[in-house]
Amino acid sequence: MSKLTDHKVLVFDVYGTLADWETGLYNALQPLLTKYPASEAWTRHDALNAFISVESDLQSQFPDMLYSDLLAKVHEVLEERLRVLSGEPTGETTLAGKSVPTSPQDTTGGASTSAVVESNSTTHWDAHKAFGASIQNWPIFPDTCAALRRLAKHFKLVVLSNVDRESFRHTHALLSEGPSWDTVTSNRDIYAYPSPNPHKYWHPQAAEGSKSPFTLILTAQDTGCYKPALGGFRSVFDYITEQPELFGDIGLAHGEEVKDKVMSVAQSLQHDHEAAQQLGMRSVWIDRQEAVTCNVSAGGPGAKPKWTWRFETLAEMADAVEREVADSEGIS
Repeated sequence: MSKLTDHKVLVFDVYGTLADWETGLYNALQPLLTKYPASEAWTRHDALNAFISVESDLQSQFPDMLYSDLLAKVHEVLEERLRVLSGEPTGETTLAGKSVPTSPQDTTGGASTSAVVESNSTTHWDAHKAFGASIQNWPIFPDTCAALRRLAKHFKLVVLSNVDRESFRHTHALLSEGPSWDTVTSNRDIYAYPSPNPHKYWHPQAAEGSKSPFTLILTAQDTGCYKPALGGFRSVFDYITEQPELFGDIGLAHGEEVKDKVMSVAQSLQHDHEAAQQLGMRSVWIDRQEAVTCNVSAGGPGAKPKWTWRFETLAEMADAVEREVADSEGIS
């Protein structure tokens, strides 16, 4: 049977696995939920399920929309649904192909959905935009940062996340020096996407002063798709092949492929583990027990597991890796 340490590259989901996106989302939704009678009594479970149903639909419709804009659109759609459920008047429907305006008069922008109904009030636009920008306030799980540093001693770490570059800058700083802003001593700009970027993708450790544990970062903005689409994973495989100097010798034996040395590490069964299974990758399920979303396989109860290893925290995974290393070195 294969071991964790048979692999050389770990591909991380971020939000839900390393960052507590559900708490971040739920906190950011509070002004909206308390505004309408229909959602005043919603539980955390109700709110997150309502969010994920809209988000999944918009991600599949608009794979090239920046995630911060997509979040704003989710907020907009949810508000319109809550207006209807609360018996309040609705606004005017926007034309398809437009993003959240910066003001009621600004109707330029990128992709949208004809199902979205927008308000004529600047207050509404500001609320949608604020929700889209809330990523920077999403907390990091307390075990994450130390575990990443431990794992980086044994693997090359890669981010593959349904996020945009600018939004990830804040999370990147926390993952590198956090888990809270109290422990981040460097300028946050060190953890921003380089401009100009001399590489095809984001090499975070190339920035002077960077303490990033990651060798490579790919956002949905880079790959042009949202997981569970397979394009992002395939981009990682291709880049490992194209950039051997970045990843070193991954130890391919005769007949092995890059995917055999790469492992997905994620909480979401739908977004990551099912995709990994389709590609023939092994995966580690970080089963955050408090999670409401993304922890039910599309196969339903009794279906064959989509993951190879399971841990409840990233720290538990790091412990298991270190035990394997110690066993291989004969250390008691």
